[in-house]
Order: sequence, then C-alpha cells, then structure tokens
Amino acid sequence: MKLNPILSICLAAAWCLTPSGANNGRANAADTAGTAPAYTPGLGEIMSLQQMRHSKLWSAGEAHNWPLAAYELDELKEGFDDAKTFDPEHGGQPIAGLIKEITPAPLRELDAAIKAKSAARFDAAFDQLTAACNNCHQSADHGFIVIRRPATSPYTNQDFTPHS
Repeated sequence: MKLNPILSICLAAAWCLTPSGANNGRANAADTAGTAPAYTPGLGEIMSLQQMRHSKLWSAGEAHNWPLAAYELDELKEGFDDAKTFDPEHGGQPIAGLIKEITPAPLRELDAAIKAKSAARFDAAFDQLTAACNNCHQSADHGFIVIRRPATSPYTNQDFTPHS
C-alpha cells in the first residue's frame, strides 16, 4: 500500500510525539513502568533562558517596541519564578531569597518605563536590572558571571521593530 506523502509525515510526527517515538524506539525504565520521568530544569538552564530574555528585552526596548518589551519582561518574571520554584537553594545559596530581595524594584521600574513608553526610563531601568543580576551573582558566589547591555542582538531572525 502506498501512503500519501502528507499522511506519512503526519504519522511520523505523531509517532515522534509518543513516549517510545520520542526516544527513537529506545525504552527507558520510566517507559517500561508506564510513566515518564519528570523533567526539572537546572538553575543553569533557567538562567541561560533568562540571559536570552534579558537580551531580547533590550532589543525590544531599543526598537521602542513596547508590546514586545512588555512580553519579554513578563517572560523574565516567569523565569525568576521558575528559578525560585525549581532551585530555591543552589550550592548552599538561597536563590529564592536573593531573587525576592534583588529583582522586584528593577522589574517594577522596567514595567513602569514600558507602560510610559519612555526610552530614557527604559534604559535606566534596564541598567538597574542588569546591576541587580550581577549583585545576585556576587551574592551567590558566582561573581564570575557578569551580565551587561547587549552590544548586538544574536537574534538575526527576529525583527524587533514595532509592527501593528
């Protein structure tokens, strides 16, 4: 029987989304037990995403794309919540407590700057957030991680200019 190429692609995609398909047919202990292991992101993974969001937030603000800046700010807030939830203490450091102490003020300032559509306020608030990130890294014995304003956007496949 010859299958329609589109049907073949759909069947292959559906197979890949099944637990055995996602592992290329290789079963693991969780598959054989009937449950998949829960995935918990590590702090490094969460913070790598935060760095991406930080960069995209800057690009959106520099382009005066306030809806995108608001979106990226919300994503940053969600990322901080994820860090507090999934890794509240890391290497003996109180990550949740540091985030609760260090990030609220600059996040509020960024939110206000975005709502006001003020480039000057955005720049100042972004710098406050960046300093807060670096203060947190220092407090968590990771002062070797230094965040700064992006010099260029690594996201050449995204247009940051405003579109209605």
